[in-house]
Amino acid sequence: MAEYKLLINGELVNSSSGKTAEDIGPATGEPVAQVPVSSVEDVERAVAAAREAYDDGRWSKLAHGARASLLEKFTQALEAHASELAELESQDTGKPIKLARDSDIPFAFDNMHFFAGASRHLSGLAASEYTGGHTSIIRREPIGVVASLAPWNYPFMMAAWKIGPALAAGNTVVLKPSVETPLTTLKLGEIALEAGLPPGVLNVITSGPGVAQALSSHKQVNMVSVTGSIESGKHVMRAGADTIKHVHLELGGKAPFIVYEDANIEAAANGAVVGGFVNCGQDCTAATRIYVQDSIYDKFMASFLSKVKSIRVGNPAEESTDMGPLISATQRSNVEGFVERALRNGANIVTGGRRATVSGLEKGFFFEPTVIAEDRNDAEIVQNEVFGPVVVVCRFSTEEEVLKKANDVVFGLASSVWTTDIFKAMRASSALQFGTVWVNDHLPLTSEMPHGGYKESGIGKDMSIYAFEDYTQIKHVMIELSNEDRKGWHYTIFGDAE
Repeated sequence: MAEYKLLINGELVNSSSGKTAEDIGPATGEPVAQVPVSSVEDVERAVAAAREAYDDGRWSKLAHGARASLLEKFTQALEAHASELAELESQDTGKPIKLARDSDIPFAFDNMHFFAGASRHLSGLAASEYTGGHTSIIRREPIGVVASLAPWNYPFMMAAWKIGPALAAGNTVVLKPSVETPLTTLKLGEIALEAGLPPGVLNVITSGPGVAQALSSHKQVNMVSVTGSIESGKHVMRAGADTIKHVHLELGGKAPFIVYEDANIEAAANGAVVGGFVNCGQDCTAATRIYVQDSIYDKFMASFLSKVKSIRVGNPAEESTDMGPLISATQRSNVEGFVERALRNGANIVTGGRRATVSGLEKGFFFEPTVIAEDRNDAEIVQNEVFGPVVVVCRFSTEEEVLKKANDVVFGLASSVWTTDIFKAMRASSALQFGTVWVNDHLPLTSEMPHGGYKESGIGKDMSIYAFEDYTQIKHVMIELSNEDRKGWHYTIFGDAE
């Protein structure tokens, strides 16, 4: 069984406690690797290394071109391990190999390439003499030590989304993957060492008793970035409150998928399957609330259900598999609870709703693709994030009605609108209170554009130049130009006017 180590201050080390834990593969329910269990002492070592690496300027003061070159070298080293990373990601998360290999991993590389280049272009605003007697300059500077807490649904891609802008801006990082999916992040640490990142610039630790709390509240940590549930985000905000930390939060979602009567129904049905069941529904942008206009409801459902029933649930290592298992037994129980409560409260389980069995993988955490019909917008299954292969379909009559229903949740991460009417699409894109609005598509992202939520779905943006707004801070430098001993305005505080 493979064994992994932490990366602290440029060295691969065991946990200070010496403890390890088995990492469980969700498809088999069996151990796939042995990983260190980090301790609070490991947090102290990693933060101290990051603090020193930031303060002595080995990274924060490095010439932008040199920093860009090192990040590009690091990214190319990651790409050299693409096949291994894809296999580890599929094994550790249970997602189909084709999703890991052909989507998640290469997109993470693209994001790293983007920020390697973007690090050359960090700048403030042009200088000017706003008072007439001073030149004002804006400096955009790194924040310091960033604690990055990545989730289990897209562990490698989310790690890249976090370390890309943080390192490109000149910060140093302590990266902690989820306890469920540490493998590709630990491998990333090994590759960072291989690529020659300076010691302490990137440190990788794992979960353990008190680790997340210690990172989130550490006095030497200047910023905490977390992708996770709303409750996780609130916990991080509270933990960082005493030291007024910068926080960057990408939290939950409950994306509306609005299908108007003039939509291309076949395209919308395909989009709903892809958007709703991607990664076994464990995606904050997943199309989990499908609103269909009354006049096309039956026609849409016929197409949609035929496609849902053809989703191939199976071994994630096989090329033909469309959907793998949920991440854990606990998550499967959570999903089952949502489905059972929806049924008890009067919803209609149109298809699915039960555990799935895959031959040879009887211990895996599989669940059937599930479609629930529920028109009550205040129902739990409509309001709350299930984070599993469960989609709820709701009818609507008017444009005004559906936009109101779509916005009537605490989440605000992503949404989509399906229509051939450009004016209707533009009205919806303005009215929807979500950080992303797709028109006639659902899920695609690009490194050049921001991703982040409204309302309780988070604070700040991942990807694009806009991410630097979160990973940098602004300094105003004001230079007096007259060289006079006494300025004309001094009398307002001291002496008389001349």
